[in-house]
Amino acid sequence: MSKKVKFTETVLRDAHQSLLATRMRTEDMIPILESLDKVGYHSLEMWGGATFDSSLRYLDEDPWDRLRKIRKNVKNTKLQMLLRGQNILGYKHYSDDVVEEFVKRAIYNGIDIIRNFDALNDTRNLITALETTKKEGGHAQSCISYTLSPVHNIEYYVKKAKQLEDMGSDSICIKDMSGILTPYVAYDLVKAMKETIKIPVQMHTHYSSGIASMTYLKAIEAGADVVDTAISPLALGTSQPPTEPMVAALQGTDYDSGLNLKQLSDVADYFKPLRDRYLKEGLIDPKVLGVDANTLIYQIPGGMLSNLISQLKAQKKEDQLDAVLKEVPKVREDLGYPPLVTPMSQIVGTQSVFNVITGERYKMVPKEVRDYVSGLYGQPPKPMNPEVIQKIIGDKEVITCRPADNLKPQLEIIREEMKEYMEQDEDVLSYALFPQVALPFFKKRWTEKYKIEGSLYNEEDKTHPI
Repeated sequence: MSKKVKFTETVLRDAHQSLLATRMRTEDMIPILESLDKVGYHSLEMWGGATFDSSLRYLDEDPWDRLRKIRKNVKNTKLQMLLRGQNILGYKHYSDDVVEEFVKRAIYNGIDIIRNFDALNDTRNLITALETTKKEGGHAQSCISYTLSPVHNIEYYVKKAKQLEDMGSDSICIKDMSGILTPYVAYDLVKAMKETIKIPVQMHTHYSSGIASMTYLKAIEAGADVVDTAISPLALGTSQPPTEPMVAALQGTDYDSGLNLKQLSDVADYFKPLRDRYLKEGLIDPKVLGVDANTLIYQIPGGMLSNLISQLKAQKKEDQLDAVLKEVPKVREDLGYPPLVTPMSQIVGTQSVFNVITGERYKMVPKEVRDYVSGLYGQPPKPMNPEVIQKIIGDKEVITCRPADNLKPQLEIIREEMKEYMEQDEDVLSYALFPQVALPFFKKRWTEKYKIEGSLYNEEDKTHPI
């Protein structure tokens, strides 16, 4: 029986998010879309993650417009996005009505597959997006964020996968955001999942530690159905394994994907000069293109490591990096071993920096850490250190319910708040997620549309303030 393996191409989202801080413009994507569509990929991952924020904040682009343009040019291949569960694409929990509306508009505008993850693997934070995705006719893929700790083992992950299947997930993604899943562990993990659940299993990892392609091969041997890769010019380093070598490695085997290497080579030829331009413009730091074995030691994703270095530089404390790297696992243990994925990587990392540069652990605590300790992000994998809880929030009660249960409906309030700037239904969601970024974008969009400068109102339509 054929065990044909399918491929998800990440070049339009995670590859450039990992290598050039999500700065690829829509205009750089459009010329290659038709060719990508002809390859025969399982899906193109092209939206979600940090692309939404970056489009508005740095590129002066409407992320919804990007989605529609890609959908217009990709007629045969499924489009896929990454969603942060109840956080949507932001860094806090949103009310259920906002989550529901976002999922509806994403599918309406062209998304086929919504890959849904929670930083704590708290399945309660996935249910609203999962159920809405299925209701709207989309494919609901639920993630398991992979990490290592005394409580994270194969039994834990298989139990989560079964729970997610029972909740109605259409497929499961093993999301190895740090590139720390080793080949033989991957084999055992996928094999155990395939023996327990009946829905497809997809693999996602990063090349940061240098083992990703080997991990994929063993996962495929164990029964993985789909793997995430990036076309070679934007692969390796903190990105995904390269597509073409993986396709070639499977040719002539039971796992042969059937993808054409000549077609993939043509796609790669398009991205080579783009990569060179990004390097020349300084958008790609050559450091992210190599292998960092420290990833296996500290379990720190590449993006988190660069963020730690940036924070230390801002404080003129670069010499304290080793101390911070040693502090990260201690903070993580105190906080119940959260996986180091957004926003937990930022929460653990920032607290570790504060602990080191102040010389006293938990003397300075960011609001996000207080919220996490208070239960506002969900249930940690293991109970937190009670002494640390006491030091951070004192006798304040820690909530144990699903955090969103405490959030009143927000959508209509937000809609009323920004109605003067709304030109499309999706604008309310852009504003809900990133109000401080979306508002200047709306103002500039309106100014350009009506070609006015200096006056408060357009003479023909006085309802649009600038």
